[in-house]
Amino acid sequence: MAQDIDHIRPWRRVDRRRSRKIMVGDVQVGGDAPISVQTMTNTPTTDVAATVAQIEACTEAGADFVRVSCPDAASTSAFRDIVRSSPVPLVADIHFHYRRALEAADAGAACLRINPGNIGSKERVSEVIRAARDNGCSIRIGVNAGSLERHLLEKYAEPCPEAMIESGLSHIRILEDAGFTEYKISAKASDVFMAAAAYHGLAEATDAPIHLGITESGGLNTGTVKSAIGLGSLLWAGIGDTLRVSLSADPVEEVRVGFEILKSLNLRHRGVTIISCPSCARQGFDVIRTVGRLEERLSHIRTPLTLSIIGCVVNGPGEARMTDIGFTGGGAGSGMLYLSGLQTGKLANEDMIDRIVSLVEEKAREHEALQADAGRNAQKPTRPQVAA
Repeated sequence: MAQDIDHIRPWRRVDRRRSRKIMVGDVQVGGDAPISVQTMTNTPTTDVAATVAQIEACTEAGADFVRVSCPDAASTSAFRDIVRSSPVPLVADIHFHYRRALEAADAGAACLRINPGNIGSKERVSEVIRAARDNGCSIRIGVNAGSLERHLLEKYAEPCPEAMIESGLSHIRILEDAGFTEYKISAKASDVFMAAAAYHGLAEATDAPIHLGITESGGLNTGTVKSAIGLGSLLWAGIGDTLRVSLSADPVEEVRVGFEILKSLNLRHRGVTIISCPSCARQGFDVIRTVGRLEERLSHIRTPLTLSIIGCVVNGPGEARMTDIGFTGGGAGSGMLYLSGLQTGKLANEDMIDRIVSLVEEKAREHEALQADAGRNAQKPTRPQVAA
């Protein structure tokens, strides 16, 4: 409900940077396309079954495409089988051995990620461009502060935004000189300040789609915080067309965190957004336990919906007015239930979780039915007007 009235809240608007649009398989990246969320497998690529299973889990969580490492010939051989079974386009991650990029392109990669710091000479990059063009796949120029070219480290003495920008732009020139424009670019660092400065510089210097990421950001908790700060500030500034949250955790968690960052900035919506209080002595029910149970039981919902779970009446009614479904703690073992911002009556705490799950699922079905009807109506041929 809240997102339907965002037009009267200009302070929530994010004006996205204008970029070119490219394709990663059948996924649009850049331009007016939704900001895509991606992740990377961490299974051995040669283990086809395990890698496909992880891709499927990430897709179920919302990944638009997935990156797979191709470090050797055995991996690119397995990659062909993985492509056949993948429900989403795949990006081949290439380092050091440019021939792996050629093999991955032939195997069906939707995009080739190359690292300017280790891919090799201009001639090798030209070979990669030829393979990408012949196979209809795009390229990501993946600059990383931890693996910059030696001459740039000698020039700047240490990794810095200027070195990262220079690295990216020099490889853009190679692609542009070859007439290849199906590329995006990233400039990742584990230092949030360095990465942000590099991304701002690239955003001003090129119209290429930008892939966002804070690399080596840490485990689930620390990495989520660093990524939210770095990616959130860039997205709020309108920079970014696709993103990966890099965590030392299950890749599914990367997808979930990526979507939460986008949802918090009103840039993309998927699933239930739960607004909940941190709880205190005023709470009329166990807020923390309840929210944990609801997150688990509502994880299958893909329709964008908002749900407020507030422990007491200080902020509960106000939050409930702005969400699709709300529950505010009261007393004597019950609280107040809200639908579309309106009170609908008291609900016993012991029945709350089951009732809320049922209401969310019902509202999700209603939204999906409306969208299906809209789609069918849009496809109906219009009858020609007959002159009177």
